[in-house]
Amino acid sequence: MYLLLAAHADGAALQHLTADGAPEPSDPEPRVVRPGALAGIVRELEERHPRWIWHRTQDWYPALLRAGVELERCYDLTLCGSILAHSEFTAHTGYAQAAEKLTQDDELHQPPRGLQPPAPPPEQGALFDAPASGQRPGQSLEALRAEYAAQQEALRQAGPAPGTASGTVIVPDAGRRQRLQLLLAAESAGAMIAAEMQHTGVPWREELHEQILAEHLGPRPAPGQRPAKLESLTAELRLLLKSPALNPDSPQELMRALHRNGIEVKTTRQWELKESSHPVIVPLLAYKKLARLHAANGWAWLDTWVKHGRFQPEYVVGGVVSGRWASRGGGALQIPRQVRGAVHADPGHKLIVADASQLEPRVLVALAQDSKMAEAARDKDLYAGIAAQGFGGDRAKAKVALLGAIYGATTGESGRLMPQLARTYPRAVGFVEQAARDGEAGRTVTSRLGRSSPPPSERWLQSQHSTTAEEQRRADSIARSRGRFTRNFVVQGSAADWAACWLAELRRRLRAIRADGAAAGELVFYLHDEVMVHCPESAVADCIKAIEDSANAAKELLFGRIPVEFPVSVAVVDSYDNAK
Repeated sequence: MYLLLAAHADGAALQHLTADGAPEPSDPEPRVVRPGALAGIVRELEERHPRWIWHRTQDWYPALLRAGVELERCYDLTLCGSILAHSEFTAHTGYAQAAEKLTQDDELHQPPRGLQPPAPPPEQGALFDAPASGQRPGQSLEALRAEYAAQQEALRQAGPAPGTASGTVIVPDAGRRQRLQLLLAAESAGAMIAAEMQHTGVPWREELHEQILAEHLGPRPAPGQRPAKLESLTAELRLLLKSPALNPDSPQELMRALHRNGIEVKTTRQWELKESSHPVIVPLLAYKKLARLHAANGWAWLDTWVKHGRFQPEYVVGGVVSGRWASRGGGALQIPRQVRGAVHADPGHKLIVADASQLEPRVLVALAQDSKMAEAARDKDLYAGIAAQGFGGDRAKAKVALLGAIYGATTGESGRLMPQLARTYPRAVGFVEQAARDGEAGRTVTSRLGRSSPPPSERWLQSQHSTTAEEQRRADSIARSRGRFTRNFVVQGSAADWAACWLAELRRRLRAIRADGAAAGELVFYLHDEVMVHCPESAVADCIKAIEDSANAAKELLFGRIPVEFPVSVAVVDSYDNAK
């Protein structure tokens, strides 16, 4: 069953749709629901296991969660539309072509078909007391229904345009449709997971955070004042640099002071400062480290982002072009090691921290179907296996070579080791080399499930029409830069596809455990290839099995039954700092 949920002047409008987006013949008229009744009606309808269709998950689901309503599945029109508008698999469809025209016609280059995130409905915390005042014409029930129908038609037509072959991975049309369907389902599930993790929050012990800050920085300072340890280091820096009024937080002042003292650096980055033997370098590096902690995760951050023992950031699903997530506020994707001790399980609970081992290299093995590299990865550390096969057992060299191939670091040590890697694994190296050549030629590349890299900009295209030798050198440099991007995109994007399926499958399995009446954990944190589950001690074994089984299921969803393992390392801890 498909249920479209849209804002309405009197609250919300619900309509049953067919799979292709048309009104359900047996129930053609929409149902208008008053705000106060929406949560109860959604809870009743959820018993029929519908797929909810809406403009953005963030518009509706957080308020439903606050009302105690958890949903099984949805279809996020904004996220799915963005994928379909730019995927190589649907580039020939009317949907993508209309999206491209709208983007070209819009001087701000905004996403097409109303895909820009809207402002949250007013008073959303009261469960949509007045959503209509924030409603835009493109978000009406009729517009959203038409959008869903257009997306389903584009999906039906997925595949290469007649008579053409494009992209790094060539698969039959039916395979492309199935892969895109899987990506859209996983992306929509990710939007629900993001909302649920924001609602649940990461368990965070505020008193432990305060203790960590006191140990590193000193007592909590008065507003606008530096902590004691930073103030002490400031005095030392001023003395050593003979600058009594120096503000070390000002890059311009600091650079001038360094230059006056004969420290000729171009930046204040750590690696460059370390090249100098001046006695100010040690306290300066100490200051920079503590200043980052104070600015990023100090008392102001703690007061703003941690409430009632939970850190509740807002995640942005698909916030990176490769499909990786981003975060909006709070720095959820950058919990520094210094404060991880504050991430602490509740009494009677544990944190299960699991990360996919060497995910991107293993994804490359699967994409390239390199049987020799697959053999190196079997039942062992992939880098150690590669080292044994082609680098005389030197694991460090094997790692440098393989990561250099994935990220395009073809100079220095990586460049020296690349020929050996290419001789040993021609399929894997050839795969990323082809992706790089596609990028250098201005073509797009596509992840395993169908997320495509952005096309080259008009400025990039213009740069390739060089007329002088100097312009040609610059054009070649720009082309190589794009090649490095596309080289990594196919691997990182496919790794993001795998992670999205891993998350969605893990959510499904944890829900199934709860549905059977057993204790189960909750997803509370996710970072690229790492998940954190907070669970009762009695549920640890079941949760670990769900994590590991979900990883294997994600591999089979993307690649089928292939002889490549995607192992996850699991740590069961009381606090996050003990996980690694």
